Amino acid sequence: MLKKFKKTAPAAAISMAVLGLSAPMLANADLIADSISKALNEGDIALNLRYRYEYVDQDGKPEDANASTLRSRITMKSGAVGGFTGLVEVDNVSYIGSDNFNNTENGKADYPAVADPDYTEINQAFISYAFDDKNTATVGRQRINHSGQRFLGGVGWRQNEQTFDAASLKFSPIDGLTIDYSYIWDVNRIFGPEGADADFEGDSHALIATYKIADGHTISGFSYLLDLDEAPALSSSTYGLEYKGGFKVSDAVSLGVNLSYAEQSDYKDSALDYDAGYYFAEISAKTKPVTVALGYEVLESDNGVGFKTPLATLHKFQGFADMFLVTPAGGIEDTYLKVATKVGGVKLIAFYHDFEAETGGMDYGSEIDLIAAYKFGKNYSVLFKYAAYDADDYKADTDKAWLMLTAAF
Repeated sequence: MLKKFKKTAPAAAISMAVLGLSAPMLANADLIADSISKALNEGDIALNLRYRYEYVDQDGKPEDANASTLRSRITMKSGAVGGFTGLVEVDNVSYIGSDNFNNTENGKADYPAVADPDYTEINQAFISYAFDDKNTATVGRQRINHSGQRFLGGVGWRQNEQTFDAASLKFSPIDGLTIDYSYIWDVNRIFGPEGADADFEGDSHALIATYKIADGHTISGFSYLLDLDEAPALSSSTYGLEYKGGFKVSDAVSLGVNLSYAEQSDYKDSALDYDAGYYFAEISAKTKPVTVALGYEVLESDNGVGFKTPLATLHKFQGFADMFLVTPAGGIEDTYLKVATKVGGVKLIAFYHDFEAETGGMDYGSEIDLIAAYKFGKNYSVLFKYAAYDADDYKADTDKAWLMLTAAF
């Protein structure tokens, strides 16, 4: 006679035992599933489309450049899970029509350079951890912009942005003090994901510490130790200070002051031998209709070597015609005047630059830059930019014009 067995466990538990699963294991699986669901549901997807037409007329080049390019960017950011967030950003640059320009890779030397190669690549891909509201760590391919981007920046003007494979830490040990440090092992340059100029590998360190002295006044100390395997002549050590301040003169007028100083020397595998300084001063006066700024920037020369800023957003400085992306051997002095206003919702900016050698007495030339920008609706903007470089003893007369349309969703 068969005996009736007494049930000692629920059927679900028996099933788990048969499958080799335990309650804690299932709980962990549920937790992982919930975390993935939260990361996806609380994430965000953004689309940015930027069309640009660039025209370049340069003396000494038999052809004029006509570049019609479209950059399509999709950015996917996860929600926060246990302090962790992730981001992936994919860029594509396509040509609309013919490529009648030297994109630095196509060998069209008869045309002026427009450094916008066509490509598809991962622009950013990183994981970030927030210890709290003021302290974060990030590892992976990322955008890094320090201060005004004079020494380290993303070159956001070009269709292929400069990003960095790096480990970064931003923290605030005391009130008013922010420290931003990055260890960089690869620089993904603007010249595309392929080719000899695409990357700077190495072991580089970038540090900037900013302290808020008072409302509207900050002082920063910075250090850039660049060890660049593909370009050892650009390897350098730079240490400096920066002050930014604002002063209210009256209800209608305010003044701004920006001062910076740095010293640079050769570093690591560089075969050069030099010690060069950097000086910058800008004073601005802002009224309700108009802002006027006067600036003076010096990149010194020593032993025939000019002060170097290879990881800067160079298009922002020394004229939009990009004549001084590499500092001349005699250094450079840039004296400039800037006037900005807004008319009918259109932002208008004009620059005048006068360029001279820091040593040797050479008169490089002058440049006029113009910008008109207008934003309509929440998602659309249009920009027109023009640059005219009038050469004296350096390079050649160059005119550049851009028309850019941007849609962001």
